[in-house]
Amino acid sequence: MNQVNPLHIGGLLLTISIYLCFQLGAVKEGLREAKQEYATSEALAVDLSALKNVYANKKKVQSSLEHILRQPSLREAHLSVNRGDKFIKITSKEMSTRTLNIFMNKILNTSYNITAMKIKKLSERKASLKMEIQW
Repeated sequence: MNQVNPLHIGGLLLTISIYLCFQLGAVKEGLREAKQEYATSEALAVDLSALKNVYANKKKVQSSLEHILRQPSLREAHLSVNRGDKFIKITSKEMSTRTLNIFMNKILNTSYNITAMKIKKLSERKASLKMEIQW
């Protein structure tokens, strides 16, 4: 009775082998999920990097905004521009709605970080504008 039956040892080894195979399958599934999450995170990082390049490039934002403000169609709006270190404020006490429409089309069709905007209707053909753009 002091001897161990070899069939018991074989059964124990078979049971351990089956258990380890199931554990390995679970670890492989976890690795697949981690790879998918990594791919998603990498795509998000690339998108955020591209957005940072568009919105955080101060010189590009300034030059494109200056180009918009120099448009001949916006001269009648009498836009006053207040520049700060991290922002630019554009105001107009009175401008025509046609000019406002042109200005808003140009601003909204490019990538700017607009933090504040207030448009007030003064009459059927006149409006006032206050806008703050950050970089």
